[in-house]
Amino acid sequence: MGEFAISGLNLGEAHAAAARTLRQAGGETPELDARLLLCHAAGLSHEDYVAGLHGALEPDAAARLGVFIERRLAGEPVSRILGVREFYGRSFRIDAGTLDPRPDTETLIEAALAMIGREGLRERPLNLLDLGTGSGCILITLLAELPTARGVGIDISLPALALARSNAQSLGVGASFVAGDWLDAIEGVFDLVVANPPYLSLADMAGLATEVSAHDPRGALDGGPDGLLAYRRIAPQIRKVLRPGGTALFEIGSGQAQAVLRLLAEAGLAVEAGKWLWRDLAGRPRVVGARA
Repeated sequence: MGEFAISGLNLGEAHAAAARTLRQAGGETPELDARLLLCHAAGLSHEDYVAGLHGALEPDAAARLGVFIERRLAGEPVSRILGVREFYGRSFRIDAGTLDPRPDTETLIEAALAMIGREGLRERPLNLLDLGTGSGCILITLLAELPTARGVGIDISLPALALARSNAQSLGVGASFVAGDWLDAIEGVFDLVVANPPYLSLADMAGLATEVSAHDPRGALDGGPDGLLAYRRIAPQIRKVLRPGGTALFEIGSGQAQAVLRLLAEAGLAVEAGKWLWRDLAGRPRVVGARA
């Protein structure tokens, strides 16, 4: 990628060269990837880039762009290179120790807000709990959407908790974060518990694309032989942290809806047929829930 280290290219030329390289390598969104990486390398907003297409790309920015393109060609996701992921309209910092939030997880946000809306609870001072909070994107988003709510995020990873606190501060959201292994460190009761636990089976793990397997932490993906290990850990303890009438919502993997609902029912939660399942944009079951 030496061509990107040569001064004298303007922004438009650098973008075209980067996009061409990514396209030739089989990239699915080469123009978008190239623009995002160029703006990051040059420290430009999208508006600055559009306004300055004919401006020179400085040598140090060109060198950074070259490194970013090499990383992208090696299979590193753009969000990892940027260190930022857009989630539900907000920017969250991510790092090597946290899961890169996917658009599918926004279904969990939609499910929580839909449930809260239909129960007439939007203005209530709800108490929320996020299990395995990672970057904090789920809890922080819900608290931003529900200004009267308060919440706790729990994670076994101390670096992940530090990042979640940073994201909450950057986005102006008050939240508490606690170190612990699922529900072991939690006291008190909550109106809503949400979780996106690891749910990939061994077969799923073996078939992961390099962009995922080489860059997302294995502990945030690996759900054991059948993908249900975390649900089996969480379900028997969930009632002790839910107030009477409180709700638990879980993101699930492909084909897991009935098994997870069964685990929740066996733990003594109420599962109402047809009411506690939400589908993602592709129409796949993505979130299930139950009530204490």
